[in-house]
Amino acid sequence: MKKNNSVEEYIEEHQNFSKALGILRDIINSTEVEETVKWNAPVYSVNGKNVLGLGAFKNHFGIWFFNGVFLKDEQNLLVNAQESKTKALRQMRFESIKDIDKNLVLKYVKEAIENQKLGKEIKPDRSKKEIILPNELKAILDSNKVLQIAFKNLSPSKQREYCEYIDTAKRDATKQTRLEKITPMILQGTGLHDKYKNC
Repeated sequence: MKKNNSVEEYIEEHQNFSKALGILRDIINSTEVEETVKWNAPVYSVNGKNVLGLGAFKNHFGIWFFNGVFLKDEQNLLVNAQESKTKALRQMRFESIKDIDKNLVLKYVKEAIENQKLGKEIKPDRSKKEIILPNELKAILDSNKVLQIAFKNLSPSKQREYCEYIDTAKRDATKQTRLEKITPMILQGTGLHDKYKNC
């Protein structure tokens, strides 16, 4: 697929929907958004923040709303392209140029711009980032300051690997064996699975 350097090239590339994409583009550009090309497609931003984009596929075309989850969507026009994965992104799909209601599209576009100005966006979930130390690992770290410093210097992903490794041991004896195994590794600053990562 060739790289599109302009919105015109993107629209021309999708000949079956080029006229319809042109109409949507005109509606969007009648507002205050800034038009750019990102990820090989037209993207529209306000104050440097992505608000919406144009997209064309085999059987449909449409507008991506980056924070579409906040749109009122009283007409029930928006779809979530990846139900379990996509939290904020919503798409307004069309199959034909006849499906475009210019006033309605403009209403959604203006609301998306207003939402962006109000700062409505889904923040990344930080709760996953918290590292919970198993009691056995916490005890050994508390009793050995050098080990504790070495552990804190590890990346969060490496810390999580070690925590999970201890936590998943069912028997106390296994936990003890695992603690003895990982102590020198932590002191060396290596992760539990580092030796497999370059294979």
